[in-house]
Amino acid sequence: MPATEVAFWRAALCSPLFIAHAARTRALRVRPRDVPALAGFALVGVTLFYASLNLAIDAGGVSLAFVLLYTAPAFVALLAAALLGERLTRAKGALVALSVVGVALVSLAGGEGVRPTGAAVAWGLTSGLAYSSYYLFGKWVLRRYPPVTVFAYVMPVGALGLLPLVRFEALSAGAGAWLDLALMAVLSTYLAYFVYYTGLRGVEASRAVLVATLEPVLAAALAAALFGERLGALGVAGGVLVLVAAALASMGGTPRPAGRTAAAD
Repeated sequence: MPATEVAFWRAALCSPLFIAHAARTRALRVRPRDVPALAGFALVGVTLFYASLNLAIDAGGVSLAFVLLYTAPAFVALLAAALLGERLTRAKGALVALSVVGVALVSLAGGEGVRPTGAAVAWGLTSGLAYSSYYLFGKWVLRRYPPVTVFAYVMPVGALGLLPLVRFEALSAGAGAWLDLALMAVLSTYLAYFVYYTGLRGVEASRAVLVATLEPVLAAALAAALFGERLGALGVAGGVLVLVAAALASMGGTPRPAGRTAAAD
């Protein structure tokens, strides 16, 4: 089925889980004045993020998509300076430059099963830009609501944003496809977010970010094992630069992703 339909079902199927969780913990209520901000986050952090990540995977492969996803800290540094008035220090500028060089190397490199086309790179960078909203929006929203409340609202709204792109080909798909969608919704979305935020209660934020940076490494390893993907030498070098920049940014006071204040809440 199309990449955007996979994105839709991921958000749609996990929505009842977040809503039920929020209802069970009596955490469904939000202030009316915060609804527009939550809707905006849903359209960027779910609609655009899920669609662009899936389109990047479809166009260029798993390894390429997840390396480009971790350009998010570089986007955070630039957007925080432009929108929030945060100072773009030399150190942050150097990390942005390191990410840019890494992306350039990844974009020039091919590999077995890896296709660094213009569309793949564009969608991958878009997913990184959309993912940066979790950092920027998270600073604001998690001072007001627990994570389950946020996702109980943004997941269904994000799914509605994807609805115009859906041709409902999944309705004629086999049981295997629906099992994949269910696992993506339950394991890769609801439980992934729940475990991540629970872990943050007992782990320093900077350490949690460093552990999360293993995501593209594991994605590349699994893509190699399952789909035979292999990044070329330039791609590996570029990926290392992107991940080093992301890790250093997390230790240098870059705005924290959504949920990084969950321990305080």
